[in-house]
Amino acid sequence: MAWIRSGLWLVLGLVLNAGAWGAEPAKPNILFILADDLGWGDLACYGNTFVRTPNLDRLASEGTLFTNFYVCGSVCSPSRCAFFTGTYPARQKIHGHFATPELNGNRGMPQWLDPSVLNMARLTKSAGYATAHVGKWHLTTETEGAPQITDYGFDHFGSGERGAEVNRKDPYYRANSTKLFVDETLKFISDQKGKPFFVQLWTLIPHATLNPTDEQIAVYDNLSNANIPHKSARTLYYATLGNLDFQIGRLMKGLEDLGVADDTLVLFSSDNGPEEIFIRNAGHTGVGSPGPFRGRKRSLYEGGVRVPFLVRWPGHVPAGRIDDDSIVAGCDLLPTVAKLTGGQVPEGTPLDGEDVSDILIGTSRSRARPLMWEWRFNIAGHPANVSPGLAIRDGAWKLLVNRDGSRTELYDIAKDRMQVDNVAAQHPETVERLSKQVIAWSETLPEGPRDRGNGKNSYPWPGHME
Repeated sequence: MAWIRSGLWLVLGLVLNAGAWGAEPAKPNILFILADDLGWGDLACYGNTFVRTPNLDRLASEGTLFTNFYVCGSVCSPSRCAFFTGTYPARQKIHGHFATPELNGNRGMPQWLDPSVLNMARLTKSAGYATAHVGKWHLTTETEGAPQITDYGFDHFGSGERGAEVNRKDPYYRANSTKLFVDETLKFISDQKGKPFFVQLWTLIPHATLNPTDEQIAVYDNLSNANIPHKSARTLYYATLGNLDFQIGRLMKGLEDLGVADDTLVLFSSDNGPEEIFIRNAGHTGVGSPGPFRGRKRSLYEGGVRVPFLVRWPGHVPAGRIDDDSIVAGCDLLPTVAKLTGGQVPEGTPLDGEDVSDILIGTSRSRARPLMWEWRFNIAGHPANVSPGLAIRDGAWKLLVNRDGSRTELYDIAKDRMQVDNVAAQHPETVERLSKQVIAWSETLPEGPRDRGNGKNSYPWPGHME
């Protein structure tokens, strides 16, 4: 079955190399694809019945789909920091997105991620890998003295933030940017002539502002009213997702043509949940779906931090598997890649993530440590999505609380995915244990400004609002 053309889901089943389980896996190439503002429920393989994503569906059917994957920040820069460094972003003082130098300063943030911090590029380079970053970056601010992306350990950097342009005279305008990113990625891989590679391909879509071409729109034009001169939000958003899927298909076909598809660990995810419809200039991206979860981008409820995660590595990662049990996070990627590539983590390097390479190849186990989040700012959008400022996930439990101990919310996520039934009153010992743990953790983080309204909410959601 060819990539790109196929709209069929491959028959689910394990097609593993039986010998792979008992043997130490060979060192794979690493290709990490990160979409921007893609929600948990935005792909057909995650249950979306409106959008067609045959290539990402095939990626899922040839690998493992994780339903309990979390990013470590509810907006772009913090989340990307955790993916890249294996640490919670607040440890690097990256609390929100990198913006203007003035706004960064007001938030107590640096102007860029410290290039000396251990990261995925330096890690894989130490293991003999060629390294490249293609696409969106958002871990520096364009200001005097800012480091180049190659200063972080990349041999090659391509394209960058130019695709943020909506002017179609720029070849990297959003609707065309992913195609050019794929072209550049495949050229870099081809140029390595067999040398192992680590590539980050971070797309600009489906982040606003969206400007799909007429060809991309045609597939979903039936979702727009012919009597209205502008296209509907659903048409624009789904057309963008269709373009993303098509380009992923081109990328996978390119790996096959280069003879490296079976030797490459492909990781696909998103930086945070879908955008709020109330955000200025981003209304049509508000169509994005958090799936069955409460919350969206900027929220610590599930919909803001729980995102798709697809993993493919033939002969090692089980094919056709849906993992509903393992809790995996963005900060786990660096220690996992270290294990798989032989990259060196200097002794004493503080990491918040854990090696989950065994989980990727099919082992079922609990996390060694709970996951924790913080958010220091106000949250724009519907009041029902305005979460407390801290959160912790430990097994089936997720607790949210403010740093001063107010507004405690406890949910059994396995039974209450939407987070509507606050059971804090019924489980005081669990509340005490998790509250102490996450508040104590927050007190170890670098201090910095917090919005006065952070974590406050008077919306009368059933059962938990004060």
